[in-house]
Amino acid sequence: MRRIALFDTTLRDGQQTPGVTFSLEDKLAVMALLDKLGVDYIEGGYPGGNPTDTALFGEERVSKATFTAFGMTKRAGRSAANDPGLQALLQAKSKAICFVAKSWDYHVRVALGCTNEENLETITDSVKSAKAAGKEVLVDCEHFFDGFKANAAYATACAKAALDAGARWIVLCDTNGGTLPGEVAEIVRELTKMIPGSHLGIHAHNDTEQAVANSLAAVEAGVCQIQGTLNGIGERCGNANLISLIGTLGLKPHYATRFEIGANLSELTNVSRAFDELLNRAPFAQAPYVGKSAFATKAGIHASALAKEPETYEHVKPESVGNRRRILVSDQAGKSNLLAELERIGLVVKKDDTKLDQLLREVKEREAIGYAYDGADASFELLARRVLGSVPHYFDVISFRTSVEQFKGEMHSEAVVKVQVDGETYINAGEGNGPVNALDVALRKDLGKYQKHIADMELVDFKVRILNGGTGATTRVLVESRDGKGNRWYTVGVSPNIVEASFQALLDSIYFKLLREGVAA
Repeated sequence: MRRIALFDTTLRDGQQTPGVTFSLEDKLAVMALLDKLGVDYIEGGYPGGNPTDTALFGEERVSKATFTAFGMTKRAGRSAANDPGLQALLQAKSKAICFVAKSWDYHVRVALGCTNEENLETITDSVKSAKAAGKEVLVDCEHFFDGFKANAAYATACAKAALDAGARWIVLCDTNGGTLPGEVAEIVRELTKMIPGSHLGIHAHNDTEQAVANSLAAVEAGVCQIQGTLNGIGERCGNANLISLIGTLGLKPHYATRFEIGANLSELTNVSRAFDELLNRAPFAQAPYVGKSAFATKAGIHASALAKEPETYEHVKPESVGNRRRILVSDQAGKSNLLAELERIGLVVKKDDTKLDQLLREVKEREAIGYAYDGADASFELLARRVLGSVPHYFDVISFRTSVEQFKGEMHSEAVVKVQVDGETYINAGEGNGPVNALDVALRKDLGKYQKHIADMELVDFKVRILNGGTGATTRVLVESRDGKGNRWYTVGVSPNIVEASFQALLDSIYFKLLREGVAA
């Protein structure tokens, strides 16, 4: 079996994503995630390019993967010893250096302003200097595929110069992301006539949604290293998604029987979601392999088949990537959906139990007026437990009110919530950047003996959907909450009044937190 090396460039190329900036602590946290995943190389950044990267490469970093610095080859017309950028790379505390080099003669002329021969010299001298410093060397041949199509002889000469100078890897970059899989395969096969595939890698961008397909096409054609980022982040449309590539190479028989990777497949989902947490963004629900909806089934006929044989609607086992099967409950649901979801949450109900029919009716009636339980599993669990008579009674909301005013050109929102816990009344006030935020603050300010159980809880996402048009329309609110343990749950509220719909969802989120903590009423 051919070994495929996994090269992660999240901390370098991924940082070019608009809105993404990593601190030194962030980079160390991501490196820990990547070690858990089991990649072979971690490209940490550009020493000398910014203070964070310079600090990162200023110390030895313990990592199972080969810690790699990124930078440019030396400038034309300068010696290696007299090039500050190259010297910063040589002095970096990394095991490897990845040089970026021009391989398209058009870029050599326009971007570098030197001759083709001078560019080849910069590649050769840079690689030899890094080898002499005891570094493993990679050369990213920038714009390789465009360059090969324009001048195959020169693009090949750039790759050959890197190999002859001692580079371990020559990485073929589809920098503009416009090459298609068939072209990638054809060009790689042509190149392997002169350079062994055991020295070739692929670095694909996603501008035509082909980055993963291009990486797989390159593997088929002979390359032995793939470069990508966690969850496909990167400039413009992103890079090849390393999560999807690992899942496909490790689990699809077409690849898994011929190629070997060192990744820990069972950590895919955890690493992907932990990385999104670090970026402070909601995970993409429909992400392949690791998304919340990757193994979700909504139609009743599908759920019935899944209960008999999961392989009927699953291309791999969700547990193999650390994910789980989800049977959604909606107005399309049948008893199979309900039974599967009830079993998952620990409620055992016989198929002929009349309460099951009552629950199914209630779900469909509620969805008819706007509720959506396929995206609010916590609210569904509370509804199911209430119908089946097993939700503890924690507290009562006696009243609540909100106010919004403009004062000295600024908007101010306040809320007051009156709750009763064990016969004691608590009146809580809160301020926020809007009425819902103020309600959330007030509601969770003091719940008496339950307060300690919700102290680590926070609202992380809030979505509003107008269901039937007009200013008096019915509104659906979906709230996402999380706690200090990393748990996430979703609740829903529906009302013609957006504040009331929001309050329903907020109440459900607190009730669900108390229920999952096993708090006694």
